[in-house]
Amino acid sequence: MELQAIDLTTLQRKGITKEQLEEELKMLKEGFPFLKIYSAATIGKGIMALSDEDKAKYVKIWNEYQQKGGKVVKMVPASGAASRMFKDLFSFANGASQTPDNDFIKRFCDNIEKFAFFPILNKKCVALYGKSIDSLFAENRHRDVVATLILKEGLNYGQLPKALLEFHKSIGTSRAALEEHLAEGAQYAACADKSVNIHFTVSDDHLNLMAQRIEEAKAVFEHAYGVRYNVSMSVQKPSTDTVATNMDGSPYRENGELFFRPGGHGALIENLNDIDGDVIFIKNIDNVVPDSYRDATIEYKQVIGGVLVEVKNKIDRYAGILRTSTPSDEQLREMLSFLRTTLCVTGDNADNMSTQEQIDYLLMKFNRPIRVCGMVRNEGEPGGGPFLAYNSDGTISPQILESTQINPDDATAVEMLKMATHFNPVDLVCYTRDLDGNKFDLPKYVDKNTGFISIKSREGVEIKALELPGLWNGAMSDWNTIMVEVPAQTFNPVKTVNDLLRPAHQ
Repeated sequence: MELQAIDLTTLQRKGITKEQLEEELKMLKEGFPFLKIYSAATIGKGIMALSDEDKAKYVKIWNEYQQKGGKVVKMVPASGAASRMFKDLFSFANGASQTPDNDFIKRFCDNIEKFAFFPILNKKCVALYGKSIDSLFAENRHRDVVATLILKEGLNYGQLPKALLEFHKSIGTSRAALEEHLAEGAQYAACADKSVNIHFTVSDDHLNLMAQRIEEAKAVFEHAYGVRYNVSMSVQKPSTDTVATNMDGSPYRENGELFFRPGGHGALIENLNDIDGDVIFIKNIDNVVPDSYRDATIEYKQVIGGVLVEVKNKIDRYAGILRTSTPSDEQLREMLSFLRTTLCVTGDNADNMSTQEQIDYLLMKFNRPIRVCGMVRNEGEPGGGPFLAYNSDGTISPQILESTQINPDDATAVEMLKMATHFNPVDLVCYTRDLDGNKFDLPKYVDKNTGFISIKSREGVEIKALELPGLWNGAMSDWNTIMVEVPAQTFNPVKTVNDLLRPAHQ
């Protein structure tokens, strides 16, 4: 592609190289290969199931680690507006009917007093119309109430980030999603000095609003939990935006300029890479519950933290032997067994290697970022799934895949998809330092072949958009991955406003 002067200016402004642009255009033209999967990950075959005794052991390991002074960070992807959460309300507010015209809107209106935002919405209705919600409903003005919640003239919930929405009632007040994450952080991610490090990824538009709410909340929660918060924020880097094309593969332009879009949550591997921490928990902004429902969340966060610490300690011990002496055949067998059973890396040819080749192979596999992923039994909730997939070196390892990465024309692969027993709730804890204590360069561990192409409409024109390998999908492809079964009560996402009516959010 021959670049115009305006293109060079655009690339320079975003920090994108010409080579990166060419690579993306090639991906959009040629597409991505489907992943070759070995099987669905199930209990005993890629997923650990823990007894009560196991759980108690790992909670103890985690609590002991916290007291030793490691730096723990909680990362919360919280970018973007909550518009999708209110999709049905927008349709109603922009429609012709003043009263509920479908079951979703009827349920919302019938239960409106149960929402944590009811008091401020009621106050806003009085300010705008001089009438309470009850009075407006009595006059069949349901649409006015809905519009007051989501539109700019009202509370503007349709354009705010989920982090700033009132999710739960609290004694005498309410809590926004970000405040529940502050509470969570204090309850399982505090460091030995009682500091709690939390990092939110946000959009440029919401930085000031987020900073203001965080400052207001910090004093309250520091007093309530006896901790000190270090809260930081970052935005998705412009250099991770991806170019869009027309359906024929030619670059899509607006006002003569190349058009770039945010590359999806996979772009956040750069934000994760910038976090200075030893142990980093990752959890989505909308998967939070009030204090009264949080016991299972706290326990299992401590459990997966303990699993991570145990695995990291074992890797360090094995690497120490591999680096400083010639291990015995028995020690090598033990290490290979750990690699194959705990880290679930199989399909190697290690048994036929020389001693030195085995040492090199084990060090290569051990010296990688580590993640422990909670997995929930599949009961119809949305989310990617855990599979055992082939890697470029011929080995097989645990991966989190989306259904779009599996070939729908491959009957065997489709059957494996049906055999999946668990799904990914985005419940991770990571260790991102190498065997010498230095930070890994995480983008080096991304499998670039695991992105995908989506079709979007832009001002009435269909365009091809490039989605980067997902943060917990292909962006962590070459990590050591351990999957642990966690209970369904640890997964309570808010995808639509009516999800806040579920028992876990009341």
